[in-house]
Amino acid sequence: MADFTTLGALIGLAIAIALILLKVHPAYSLILGALIGGLLGGGGLELTVNTMVSGAQSMMSSVLRILTSGILAGTLIKTGAAEKIAEMIVTKLGEKRAIAAVAIATMIICAVGVFVDISVITVAPIALGIGKKAGYHKPAILLAMIGGGKAGNIISPNPNTIAVSEAFGVDLTSAMMKNAIAAVVALIVTVIISGMLAKKSLAAVTEQDLEKRDQDKELPSFLAAISGPAVVIILLALRPIAGISVDPLIALPVGGLICAIATGNIKKMISFAEFGLSKVAGVSILLVGTGTIAGIIKASALQYDVINVLEALNMPAFILAPLSGVFMAAAAASTTAGATIAAETFAPTLIAAGVPAVSAAAMVHAGATVLDSLPHGSFFHATGGSVNMSIKERMALIPYEACVGLTSTVVAVILYLVGM
Repeated sequence: MADFTTLGALIGLAIAIALILLKVHPAYSLILGALIGGLLGGGGLELTVNTMVSGAQSMMSSVLRILTSGILAGTLIKTGAAEKIAEMIVTKLGEKRAIAAVAIATMIICAVGVFVDISVITVAPIALGIGKKAGYHKPAILLAMIGGGKAGNIISPNPNTIAVSEAFGVDLTSAMMKNAIAAVVALIVTVIISGMLAKKSLAAVTEQDLEKRDQDKELPSFLAAISGPAVVIILLALRPIAGISVDPLIALPVGGLICAIATGNIKKMISFAEFGLSKVAGVSILLVGTGTIAGIIKASALQYDVINVLEALNMPAFILAPLSGVFMAAAAASTTAGATIAAETFAPTLIAAGVPAVSAAAMVHAGATVLDSLPHGSFFHATGGSVNMSIKERMALIPYEACVGLTSTVVAVILYLVGM
């Protein structure tokens, strides 16, 4: 029996969304929405608070892994390793394949453990430089980076993947690899759409846009730059290959340590870790707030009511996975928050309906990349700012970004239906 009504849970979620739109910090918005939703849902103050606390506690294992992932991300960024990887890819593919180069570079940077918004910011100076030489306009360049980032995000050891894998009880490597085909298809669609935009007369790259990059910055060698991510991939791959389980809590910091050693920056390791912590702190706090609203929704009658609606419409239960990812990410304007709420809420229902946990996780995760870049989230503004783009110009890219996310979602669903 549900502790809270569906109406209460939905009102709480709506209040949280409204507060986010009003620029209240997302964590506080979600906590307040959870409190009001629980009270209006008939749970009483004590039960509501206990459920919120329980929901937040369920996030702790994810938060701990995310905090340690900051060591890898911080080291990749501060040593210049991430920039070197991007620069190498763009240089090798050249101006003629500039769009593809930018998309692939962002995908790989994100896939090796750098957050998607930071991946875009890291690649942006390189992308703008080659884009100006090739005569491409900023919207096409930014879409290439965002689409590549979305593709990399669903196969990365990033906070959203960690949270989804935890909610569904699957290992991180399986959750990452399950969307590999979807990521590749999304990358291809990104290159096609960005190529079409490149032919339109839009905002051009100016000399002012190029001032951000320090051309004299000394970067590590490519082998040194790739060493950390390579170690992480090897450690995480030991489970499916050799049956040896290395937790991300260990693998990700070790990758950061190897990167620092290989690039000759081991003495700066503490400052790199502190920088990485500053980058993951916001996400970790957001997940605590997400846990409170997820706890209320999970303890409400929403799951049962949604299943009843699906049955009345003769729709299969598995459709919950992609749709919940889409709508929750749109509500929070965040891949991590959206994927986490959707996974925490519907994981038991989807598994009980016979949907394999890893397939359900993949569909939720892919769905969370469709509408995660709406204007009430930080990703929208961070990515637009990376190329000096106006809000109006940035808004115009949302439908194209949604197409990329929708592509990976459709592929994830198809792969589930054909049993892959």
